[in-house]
Amino acid sequence: MAPSVLQHLKEIAALIETGAYAREVRRILRAIRLTIALRRKLKASAVSSFLNFALAPGSEAHSRLVSYLPKDDQHDMEVDTASSATQATVKLSPELEIYCYLLVLIFLIDQKKYSEAKACSSGSITRLKNLNRRTVDVLASRLYFYYSLSYELTGNLSEIRGNLLALHRVATLRHDELGQETLLNLLLRNYLHYNLYDQAEKLRSKAPRFEAHSNQQFCRYLFYLGKIRTIQLEYTDAKESLLQAARKAPVAALGFRVQCNKWAVIVRLLLGEIPERTVFMQKGMEKALRPYFELTNAVRIGDLELFKTVAEKFSTTFTSDRTNNLIVRLRHNVIRTGLRNISISYSRISLVDVATKLRLDSPNPVADAESIVSKAIRDGAIDATLDHANGWMVSKETGDIYSTNEPQLAFNSRIAFCLNMHNEAVRALRFPPNSHKEKESAEKRRERQQQEQELAKHIAEEDDDEF
Repeated sequence: MAPSVLQHLKEIAALIETGAYAREVRRILRAIRLTIALRRKLKASAVSSFLNFALAPGSEAHSRLVSYLPKDDQHDMEVDTASSATQATVKLSPELEIYCYLLVLIFLIDQKKYSEAKACSSGSITRLKNLNRRTVDVLASRLYFYYSLSYELTGNLSEIRGNLLALHRVATLRHDELGQETLLNLLLRNYLHYNLYDQAEKLRSKAPRFEAHSNQQFCRYLFYLGKIRTIQLEYTDAKESLLQAARKAPVAALGFRVQCNKWAVIVRLLLGEIPERTVFMQKGMEKALRPYFELTNAVRIGDLELFKTVAEKFSTTFTSDRTNNLIVRLRHNVIRTGLRNISISYSRISLVDVATKLRLDSPNPVADAESIVSKAIRDGAIDATLDHANGWMVSKETGDIYSTNEPQLAFNSRIAFCLNMHNEAVRALRFPPNSHKEKESAEKRRERQQQEQELAKHIAEEDDDEF
């Protein structure tokens, strides 16, 4: 017979107690991973029974947490609830109490009881402020996330900005590095939610250096950094951050990777690049990226009329993705691409025909075409000259690109990318202590390999379940 949900929760509680006693953070991390895997099976009866087991009945924490649970399922308790009071821990560890807050909070959010989740998260943060234990830090970082999420779901995200800043300051003073990373990301999300990009950049630039203790938090940080850099017109840095975030994100985090790809496509178009078709054909993303595929096609052709049609057709999608303002910036790129196509096709063409082919809808299209061509020539987008007297654009013969520095620059960027990836891989390597000093026996080697396999499995589970 398969163990019940309550039995699984009791095993998780034992794991947390062991981790707290031995001060092993990895055990508590494993307990969180097991909880995430169990969350879909949680019911009010099982959670209530676990609270009776883990917390002393009548205590402040027990009374508060039980009050948040729905009363309908209280009669449908798990079988061993009656004896749970006698099994309760005599001296409750802070780790287990904080875990109870986390469990109830996850359950309330999954049940869409956002008001109760908001109250529960506020109570958990109040309790956390009085604790300064390294074994609590892992649980605290998850609580911070759900604390922000509960307020975001109720539309009150701005209310907790002051609290998040205070918590970040406390985490910094206590050298809680995982808490710092989590809270910095939550603050950036808070600012970006209200389009406060300047404040987000000021906070990011003055915060302690991001050391990436959690892959999930590092991915989120790169995504927010990419968004900030995009708004600040620093497209090259934005592209690097967004593509890195999409590459590092777990396969299971489909929604996050879709968002990264949407912003990366826009940034690459603003840089004058055309993303490959394979970007839009990734598994599970075809439908979500369809508007951006059609937009890319319009930019590639340089058809201003088609660009306007696509922008109007998917305006609701672009508004919900908050990329509408960036798409407005793309109009100039569409015109420039069309102009580049014209300069390649014609050795000489009148400005009237240029305005007609670009489909300029301004009151004086010829004058606009002249200014657009002049700016494109000055910026080096096209290799041509302007004959103002006759109203012509005269294109120069296309030279051999291999006689320029462009191939060298392309190879240099690719080599830099590979070296950067190699350096990151080297930094991510983990070695057992004193491995260079002592020779291990065959038995120790087998034990070490088994531990490494378990660690790799846990890291994979964390990537898939916790994002």
